[in-house]
Amino acid sequence: MYSIDSKLKEVELRLLRPTQMTVGFKEVEKKRDSWNKLDAKRRRMAMRHQLFPVLKGPKKSFYIIDHHHTAAALVKEKSESVLVGVVKDLSRLKLEDFWIFMDHYSWVHPYDEDGKRCGFEKIPSNFEELRNDPYRSLAGEVRDAGGFAKSDAPFLEFLWANHFRGAIPRKLMDDAPQKALRQALALARSKKSSHLPGWPGHV
Repeated sequence: MYSIDSKLKEVELRLLRPTQMTVGFKEVEKKRDSWNKLDAKRRRMAMRHQLFPVLKGPKKSFYIIDHHHTAAALVKEKSESVLVGVVKDLSRLKLEDFWIFMDHYSWVHPYDEDGKRCGFEKIPSNFEELRNDPYRSLAGEVRDAGGFAKSDAPFLEFLWANHFRGAIPRKLMDDAPQKALRQALALARSKKSSHLPGWPGHV
């Protein structure tokens, strides 16, 4: 986990950098839909309550370590600035040492849309380049349907996404998404998932 180690500050959204390679595009679109239902006043209020935890990295770049889907949605909505809180100032580190430090604390997730680990250099430098992992979207739907609970485990939804990746065919997700969701929910509630954080127990 992390704790904010500084006063909150407003920074331009374009200056933030991701610490993962993928998001679930369906999750991003849900957040955009919610945003579009707000009028201007409520948007301003929402932005005052939306905090992005960041690490200050080499060349004084800000790397977010949570809320990538929200950031990706705000980029698509052409938002200009967001509130950030610095968890740690690592700006004195060389880039290689920075990523090693991040990896040690599970603050980076260098896995592609097939669940394969990649080099840190493959992590995009902006949110427009994040790739779609449909299993991450499926994990979000299962979580929202009560299939598993939120926990402090780093990248919890990606752990579940990779679990579903080996059991739910991609073709089924494309052709019959509700059937795929039902199968994923059944798997999430079964003892086959008992090793994962947030497992709700056998129902």
